[in-house]
Amino acid sequence: MSATLVLRRGPVSARIGVRGLVLGLATWTAGVAVGLVAVTVGEYPLPLGTVLDTLAGNGTLISYDLVVTHRLPRALTGVLVGAAFGVAGAVLQRLAHNPLVSPDVIGINAGASAGAVVMIVVWGASAAWVTGGALTGALLAALTVYAVAWRGGFSGYRLVLVGIGVAAMLGSAATFLLSRADVNVAYSAAVWLVGSLSGRSWPDVAPVAAGLCLLLPVVLAAARRLQVLELGDDLARSLSPRAGRARAVMLAAAVGLSALATASAGPVGFVALVAPQIVRRVLRERSPGLLTSAGTGALVVVVADLAARTVFAPRELPVGVVTAVVGAPVLIALLVRANRIGASG
Repeated sequence: MSATLVLRRGPVSARIGVRGLVLGLATWTAGVAVGLVAVTVGEYPLPLGTVLDTLAGNGTLISYDLVVTHRLPRALTGVLVGAAFGVAGAVLQRLAHNPLVSPDVIGINAGASAGAVVMIVVWGASAAWVTGGALTGALLAALTVYAVAWRGGFSGYRLVLVGIGVAAMLGSAATFLLSRADVNVAYSAAVWLVGSLSGRSWPDVAPVAAGLCLLLPVVLAAARRLQVLELGDDLARSLSPRAGRARAVMLAAAVGLSALATASAGPVGFVALVAPQIVRRVLRERSPGLLTSAGTGALVVVVADLAARTVFAPRELPVGVVTAVVGAPVLIALLVRANRIGASG
């Protein structure tokens, strides 16, 4: 058993694992540090001291334009998108009792992408409408997957299999729309579909920041029922009459976080799959570790984006390419492990 802190204030109490607290602080600190380093990198490199002076309001007009207008929104988008995907992946994996479940595997990101592509290609919509399209697409995809996979219970492997099929159909629909679009519109949408932080501005920060502010407290409030839900539907209902409502709330929050993150940076693949697995293997305890998963997701995205900008400089890769290169082997390893265990759904 790992050491645990118990915090009490009036009728409210909370148990915090010391190992999880340390890992969470470490990942968030590292994520912010890497984000600051990323702000110094570019065609016109800036010393870290100049960046900090500029953020404190003591920079020049040129440094202000480089840091605040162009580079800081990109770094913040990476941190927030990674945090949103990390939380969404942790919630879905816990609810489905399956390490393979994540928004990109079960079709939620594909639904968000298809909805956003419809807005970009068909309507030529603004950023606000793209966000709305992503939310609508993610919600429809999640409802479809849940309805088809539900058979008197919640099976993680049925969810994965149905989600892969739904993701394939939605991906085909998005590809068809791109093939019929104007070449310039199709190119910008295609880059977005890979997952990219290039050219991100403050309007791109707003959706995912608002989503985290609104939905993360909801998830944390409902997270105490996650361990009950992991015991199975029948036992969970007998122990907690509100278990079904808690599951619906957390599913809706996970879908919303995934959709808003996708609307801000595109479907950055495998972050929601990898981040909770890192946390679970490091902590080796039953606590959900949602904030730690958020910090790990943020760190994964900002490190991947920094690598995408510097490894092949001056050519820049989309961050989704780097996360896919790292995440695909993790997915294969999880599949091999599941096959050895002989789990089935």
